[in-house]
Amino acid sequence: MKKVIAILISCSLALAASVIAQQDEQQQKPKKEKAQPAKSQPANEARQAPKPQSVPRQNAVPRQNTETKAPGHETAPQTSDSTYKPHAVTKVPGREPGHANAGEQQIERHKKEHGGINEHETANKPPGPAPAGGREQSDAATANKPPGPAPAGAIGQSPAGAAAPQANKPNPQVNKPNAQAKKPDPQTIQKIKTEHANFRAQPRPDKVPPVTFNQGHRISGSEQWQGPQYEVYRSYHPERHDQGWYRSHFTRVELIGGGYYYWNAGYWYPAWGYDPSAEYYAYDAPIYVGSHAEPPDKVIADVQAALQEMGYYQGEVDGLLGPLTREALTAYQTDHGLYTTAVIDEPTLSSLGMG
Repeated sequence: MKKVIAILISCSLALAASVIAQQDEQQQKPKKEKAQPAKSQPANEARQAPKPQSVPRQNAVPRQNTETKAPGHETAPQTSDSTYKPHAVTKVPGREPGHANAGEQQIERHKKEHGGINEHETANKPPGPAPAGGREQSDAATANKPPGPAPAGAIGQSPAGAAAPQANKPNPQVNKPNAQAKKPDPQTIQKIKTEHANFRAQPRPDKVPPVTFNQGHRISGSEQWQGPQYEVYRSYHPERHDQGWYRSHFTRVELIGGGYYYWNAGYWYPAWGYDPSAEYYAYDAPIYVGSHAEPPDKVIADVQAALQEMGYYQGEVDGLLGPLTREALTAYQTDHGLYTTAVIDEPTLSSLGMG
């Protein structure tokens, strides 16, 4: 009987021990299952990037506009014309923030992935040579470049390239016509010519001083007057001869306004020396009258009256080519785009309707 009881007690203890063992095993099994995924991770886990910590939405920056700054490198601000927008860059595990090559590797990675241009390299890159045909050249090259020959036809240059004096170069351009210049009235001109049909000028040395003979006299500015109408003024120089010489060379020699004039091809010229006692000339220059060979004093009176009607001439109609008349002629010629000859020439007489 005692043996039976001992066997039952031992069986009960064994059964209780097995139950306790099963409970312990069940309690330890979940812990082993939780630890199992850690054993199945790959050996290179340390090289994988950890998940970035979450940032509150209200402070989050759009992914496409954020980037991690590499130590030692500052990123230039993006402008509206920029064609490269870097994406967010994640720090590589194993690289400390102070690592010297971290920024360079990030820059190389962006260049390979996006084909972008590194702004830091561009900023630090020394300037290269200017492209051919550029608008600007370096100051050193420009300063050291020897002057080349001037192009053919350059102003102030002779065909061989030698500099010509600017002061001695004539200006062949005429005046620009004034749009508001007064025009002579044909009816008024005809009336003036009729009134002066028998006009005769008288010498007035007290109001219009005479000029004296000067063999070297040349008409001022005549070298600038271009065209055949001004050839007589460019080539004119006074000569002194006796009566016999003038009579043998010209068919008409007349005393007009206190001095003798000879007529030649539409112009009246002072006949210096024809009569030394009658050499009153208000101005020493040819006077154009046209093919009709009208007396010069009559033509001068017609011009004075016409300029007076238009407001250019304020003096008396005396038939003398004095200073006031020359000033009026200059003003009229300037307004009508003519050479300012200050004398009665063919273009001026034609402009007045008296040619």
